[in-house]
Amino acid sequence: MVRIAALADIHGNLPALAAVHKAVDAARPDYVAICGDLVFNGPDPAGTLALVQELQRAGAFVTLGNTDMAVADGDYTAAFPWFTEGPPDSYIAAAEWARDQIGDDGIDYLRRLPSERRLRVGDDVSPDGDLVLFCHASPGSLTDGLGADLDPVVTIERVSGTDAKVIVCGHTHLPEVREIGWRTIVNVGSAGYVFDGDPTATWALIEIEDGTIKAEIHRTNYDVMAASDAVSARGLPGDVYRAATIRTGKLVR
Repeated sequence: MVRIAALADIHGNLPALAAVHKAVDAARPDYVAICGDLVFNGPDPAGTLALVQELQRAGAFVTLGNTDMAVADGDYTAAFPWFTEGPPDSYIAAAEWARDQIGDDGIDYLRRLPSERRLRVGDDVSPDGDLVLFCHASPGSLTDGLGADLDPVVTIERVSGTDAKVIVCGHTHLPEVREIGWRTIVNVGSAGYVFDGDPTATWALIEIEDGTIKAEIHRTNYDVMAASDAVSARGLPGDVYRAATIRTGKLVR
């Protein structure tokens, strides 16, 4: 059996990431994956990035998210294409603040991150193994998510760009495990900025054995009020809404 722990969408929330790190260590997976959106929005982008880099040095797969691109390069059109007239000023302020916090070394690190990583998991049934794809939103895209409310035809189109049996993603901040034909989509939710009304940090544990896929969403408690208060104290445009989102586990804007 191969066990994979996966998380995404930390968004600069170091207390949440630290709690998930502890829970993942206790689970003792064979592999760890972090699927993007590392620093934007939260109160401690530098501390968050330092812990992500520590996990990568220990062997974690780390991929780029759309907001990482906004922070690293200021390419807001590519990062937030749904804002056809440009993103709100609050988004730009948060990206610029995070950019200043992580400094040149952090910016260079984000710029070097791949948009996808792949893992071939061998087993006795399939000698070549099952392919696992780690991405942020969907195969080939940092911004086209795989939300549960998406039209099934669109979902099939978005996953058809890969032969991966397991697609591990985030972006929607809504955790779920879903089967689409012979594929399993594991949306790990958010380890720091969840939107489903439960203010915990979410991550997934995936088990692959003899061609069988089992995936489970885990929820980890952390000091939500401390993270929320830290965002409020920062005083950037939109921070009152970001703090409320962290505190309630629901998107507030």
